[in-house]
Amino acid sequence: MNREQQTSEQRWSAGRIADILLDAEGTTTSRTSLSAEWSGLTLPVAYEAQDIALATRKARGEVVTGIKLGLTSRAKQRQMGVDAPSVAWLTDVMALPAGDPVPRNRLIHPRAEPEIAFVMSRRLAGPGVTAAQALAAVDHVFGAVEIIDSRYAGFKFTLEDAVADNNSSGVYVTGPVLRRPEDLDLALEACLLEIDGQIVDTATGAAVQGHPAEALAFAANTLAERGHAIEAGWVVLTGGMTDAVAVESGARVAAHFTSLGSITISGG
Repeated sequence: MNREQQTSEQRWSAGRIADILLDAEGTTTSRTSLSAEWSGLTLPVAYEAQDIALATRKARGEVVTGIKLGLTSRAKQRQMGVDAPSVAWLTDVMALPAGDPVPRNRLIHPRAEPEIAFVMSRRLAGPGVTAAQALAAVDHVFGAVEIIDSRYAGFKFTLEDAVADNNSSGVYVTGPVLRRPEDLDLALEACLLEIDGQIVDTATGAAVQGHPAEALAFAANTLAERGHAIEAGWVVLTGGMTDAVAVESGARVAAHFTSLGSITISGG
């Protein structure tokens, strides 16, 4: 490594990564992946940047309301070219009220994906949490549609890039039907994703790590490595069941679940 490369490496840090991505989010400006510019963007550094960004969000008044998993399905992993899931944060400003259109002024290139979501009845802390233990800590289940976004041009990024970018967080809408987890077979819970009345993808809960509770357990155990836990009352988005589909202006997105009702969102 020459002197110029060493100087460039020294300029990078988790804090700088957090600032760059928050600025890109605030200005709705995409950029090339950070890992392409800095070889030091490892997974631990990416999670550190994520937590620094969360501290900034909280300082400006956002309230932590839950967590979101990313890349929990094989479809999503293939689509993004990664081979492992990841965990990120939800705050109150990411919850989109039912009936509101996609806030295109806040997003760069929104994509929709249906998800199975949990609300926690009690605190869930790793390590060593099993899927059965995780599901026992759930109060109720509902369907959701997450409108993900990315600060990277063309949604091109590594796992480390995605983690630093809070797992491509955007906004999410929850469905109208709440069910107890013991009343559902979540592995078989199916969903149809429609764009403008045309079915574009289908999946079941088994697409999410074999069962959404496995994703929940993964989240608890991964957060424990950083000294965090999933708190009572938090929402947990377990990850996209299908590929994420681009939401064009004026489009109409609908997700129809077997037992968890339907969600419709205008593309704005």
